[in-house]
Amino acid sequence: MPNWREVANEISNIPAPYDSVRRKYLVKLSEKTGRNVIAYYSGWQSKAPIRGLEIRDEDMDGFMSAINGLDVKSGLDLILHTPGGELAAAQSIVRYLKSKFSRDIRAIVPHSAMSAGTIIACACREILMAKHSFIGPIDPQIGGLPANGVLEEFERAYREIKDDPSRAIIWGPILKQYPPTFIGMCENAIAWSKAFVEEQLSDTMFQSEKNKSAKIKNVIQALTSYDRVKSHSRQIGCDEAAAIGLKIIPIEAEQDLQDLILTVHHCYVHMLSNTQVFKVIENQNGAAFIKIARNS
Repeated sequence: MPNWREVANEISNIPAPYDSVRRKYLVKLSEKTGRNVIAYYSGWQSKAPIRGLEIRDEDMDGFMSAINGLDVKSGLDLILHTPGGELAAAQSIVRYLKSKFSRDIRAIVPHSAMSAGTIIACACREILMAKHSFIGPIDPQIGGLPANGVLEEFERAYREIKDDPSRAIIWGPILKQYPPTFIGMCENAIAWSKAFVEEQLSDTMFQSEKNKSAKIKNVIQALTSYDRVKSHSRQIGCDEAAAIGLKIIPIEAEQDLQDLILTVHHCYVHMLSNTQVFKVIENQNGAAFIKIARNS
């Protein structure tokens, strides 16, 4: 299979290059696995911040389009490349995909699936990752702030003011930045995220596992503990993801499959880097939901 430079050369030598080359290798990947393939790609790494790069409700239209006409009995390989996004949207997407493919969904992460992308991956029966790819913490963001970090700071303020009331002078301006009910919103969002991932791990990835409650608890703790993850943008690689208990399949274990997955990834990144496209949801048959940035 062609590498990054070879894909670039192939794109430069044919008409309608990005669509033709990308779809050719998506078909090859589906033929290799004998499974349906849906690629979910966001251009957040190459595009200036714009609305829609994140996982959001309108993505459901893309998934509905991509699933229409597929033989759902063949299962699904879901390629994820996303910075994350709305928990409610991720939850709706997961439930819709499972209503069609039941538990026969594999997540493929050629590079990165963060936050809500990690939540979607955790809902699958296993996650295929490369040595260079990563997932991330699932702690929610509220108004751009990490919910776990807010609670940690609030608890620290409480302890310090309780021990020394004069510290209220220092903490006052900081705490005033939080609007009313904000702490409760953070607590609810964290509980929601944990509960949904726990439900999905129990239903699918750890469905038949002995001691699954303990295994799930360890995964949730590893993906949400603020002391452990430190930052919402922390990258959790293939080996660490396996060490915390997730069912990780290294794509390097099968050379032909690895080559195909990475070639498909190169095709999407070339398109996202060199066109106005900023999001694609697409199946192996060419049914695609494509979002294009409009020049103002």
